[in-house]
Amino acid sequence: MEEHAITIKSKLKKPRGFFVLCCFFVITAEIVSHFNSAHAAETSGIGPLLDHFNLTLEAGYRTEAAGPFFYSEAKDSETTWAIPPFFSGHRDSATESQEEDFLYPLFTHIRYGQEQRWQIVQLLSFSSGQEQEVSTKKRFTLFPFYFQQRSPDTNLNYTAYFPFFGHLKDRLFRDEIFFVMFPIYGETRKRDVVTENYLYPFVHVRHGDGLSGWQVWPVVGREHKNVTTSTNGFGDVSVVAGHDKSFLLWPLWLKQDTGIGTENLEKFRASIPFYASTRSPQRDSTSVLWPFFTWIDDRGKKYHEWQGPWPFVIFTRGEGKTTSRVFPLFSESRNAVKESDSYLWPLYVYHRAHADPLDQKKTRVLFYLYSKTTEKNTQTGAKKRRLDMWPFFTWHYDFNGSERLQVLAPLEPVLPNNRGIERNWSPLWSLWRAEDNAKTGAASRSLLWNLYRRDTAPAHKKVSLLFGLFQYQSDGEARQTRLFYFTVSKTSPTAK
Repeated sequence: MEEHAITIKSKLKKPRGFFVLCCFFVITAEIVSHFNSAHAAETSGIGPLLDHFNLTLEAGYRTEAAGPFFYSEAKDSETTWAIPPFFSGHRDSATESQEEDFLYPLFTHIRYGQEQRWQIVQLLSFSSGQEQEVSTKKRFTLFPFYFQQRSPDTNLNYTAYFPFFGHLKDRLFRDEIFFVMFPIYGETRKRDVVTENYLYPFVHVRHGDGLSGWQVWPVVGREHKNVTTSTNGFGDVSVVAGHDKSFLLWPLWLKQDTGIGTENLEKFRASIPFYASTRSPQRDSTSVLWPFFTWIDDRGKKYHEWQGPWPFVIFTRGEGKTTSRVFPLFSESRNAVKESDSYLWPLYVYHRAHADPLDQKKTRVLFYLYSKTTEKNTQTGAKKRRLDMWPFFTWHYDFNGSERLQVLAPLEPVLPNNRGIERNWSPLWSLWRAEDNAKTGAASRSLLWNLYRRDTAPAHKKVSLLFGLFQYQSDGEARQTRLFYFTVSKTSPTAK
């Protein structure tokens, strides 16, 4: 028996088995193409191999094949197709955007107009794009070892072999970076400020517009900036504040004067961790055994605050803010636009943000075990809701009154609104799907990847059992019953 056993692996090794598999996918693609070209005039299916139906929440159609392992979807200017969890693609012709995922999040590709980006596990990335001057740039990155950019404008080219030698432009939050045997030597520029580092981060020299400074950290350092002015594109001149900073045996002696030349000169003195103080026209604070015990008098935001020991005990009183916290027992905090409460954290956590026209409320129990989000448009009164019970279900209610329920949901509550998860992983564990469109009156229910499916709309109803072995459909007065994919009963509307 063993010598005659046939396995998928052995078949794949033979050209004939590979040819059969290729034919299967080609035929499936052709059938899907045929259904898509019909624009889902009516729903149809071929058992668990293929099911085709109109979308419930939006105008469009969807095709599913082999249970959760293939689907395609089209709506308005958007098309999506996927082989979860291996691959998915999404295109929007209206915005000229395109996204592809391979074993998400292992490999992703995003294109928007002329801008493109390929990324592998957040480490290896390629990108290309076009500036306003129509100079195409192409980037390749193997983070953190290799950085490259090429453009027809050679002034934009750079190459870096970290940590040996390299030059970068507009990367890592700096306008320019140059290094040789980092950390032995490195030079960075951000706007007009140039910093030369020797044995980073211990020694540096800095200079710029009205600025000069140096440090031998943590022994001694000093930096001074004069008051300067800047002119914007409209010709308006504004004052750029100066500062004076120095340290000795950091952090035992720190001195910083900022806001020089403005109405809010701030002086900071500290000997960490023993003492720290800040004095300014708008705010005073004093810390002992920093950061555990601090007194704050914020005249600008109109509140007084005592922290001790921070962050566990905080009490704030004033017009601008009110807080009472004894963590993790309880915490209550209020200001003009935000509220935050917790009791026996993380047993219960509540957040609210109110800034017309948005009023948002979030409630969580035991991190993501239970979470509820409500957004309200205070001008129209419309509400949007989301309810998650990890890992059992996720439920959505949009501003139009439409609803969607999915059972199960092991990742969606933790990573809400993640399109990569929704495209590549959600179909695999969506045992039950329920959708209701408040505007059109359409509704759909699906159990175990369409083992049972029910679609309804005004004057329309379709029920499918056992992947379509039994089907019943009604459109107005027309009725049709199918058994084993053959029509056994059909009633036409009465002629008038």
